[in-house]
Amino acid sequence: MFEQHPYGKLISEYIQNAEYPKQPADLYDPIKYILSLSGKRIRPILVLMGAKLFGIDNLQEAIPASIAIEYFHNFSLIHDDIMDRAPLRRGKETVHQKWNDNVAILSGDALLVKAYKELGKSPSDRIPSLLDVFNKIALEVCEGQQLDMDFEKISNVSEDDYLNMIRLKTSVLLGGALQMGAILAHADKEQQQLIYDFGVNLGIAFQLQDDYLDVYGDPETFGKQVGGDILCNKKTILRIKTEQLVDSEAREELAELINFDTIADAEKVSRMKNLYAKFEVDRYAEEIKSRYMELAYNKLDAIAVSEAQKAELRKLADTLMHRTR
Repeated sequence: MFEQHPYGKLISEYIQNAEYPKQPADLYDPIKYILSLSGKRIRPILVLMGAKLFGIDNLQEAIPASIAIEYFHNFSLIHDDIMDRAPLRRGKETVHQKWNDNVAILSGDALLVKAYKELGKSPSDRIPSLLDVFNKIALEVCEGQQLDMDFEKISNVSEDDYLNMIRLKTSVLLGGALQMGAILAHADKEQQQLIYDFGVNLGIAFQLQDDYLDVYGDPETFGKQVGGDILCNKKTILRIKTEQLVDSEAREELAELINFDTIADAEKVSRMKNLYAKFEVDRYAEEIKSRYMELAYNKLDAIAVSEAQKAELRKLADTLMHRTR
């Protein structure tokens, strides 16, 4: 999909040509491994798209910032997978599963350092503004991850709380990637804000789609464990809405599925999906996703460039919302 995009190929080639010391192998091999798993490269592509949208003179100047975003994203995935005890990432073993937690923590830290090193290769007059955005979104991603973990200890998570959490954990990185591209193209503050808002709303819709695919996706194409959110009792939009709608009988079954660890995995997923179907929360997830897509497109409409220049971003947004993985 995005791996075949010209920008995706550009980014992949840059990463493949990066050189690493041979030792210590347990520091650098996990970095090469996570970067080789061929993710969608959406976030670094967005940096380049943001720069192109506003007419950057030399697209090569935006590549280091795009790589910085990709390195940061993969750093966060390595650490998130440890916290979530996730066995798979992009259909392959997670770093902590293939090595161990300590190796994963340290290699993730090294990848974050490499992100800043790449950012420092940007045009010098743009670096202060890029750092402001990068540091802001990096901290917000950490805040979002902490809220996600906090939700595991809270019995009632509201829909608004959940949407704020995914805005921080997932969406600000998409918005920030686009804004960094806009900065490199010397876009003004108003246009930067519009493209950022487009990315944030797109990111929320993207995560809502991810919640849906985690339950209803094809195991052959999804790349992660289907039903994983159910098995680890994650509070997604589907579960939160179900908790709001359940009657007394269903509430009892829901509590049983959440609290008893003697239920077989396949049975737990199947019974939870039946509850989702009963209260039509899958349809609700689609509706709220569409609402955020509309907000995203409204922001894109307001950007002061030609419709022809926006076509690529519209196509990408449409592809994201109809993806199967």
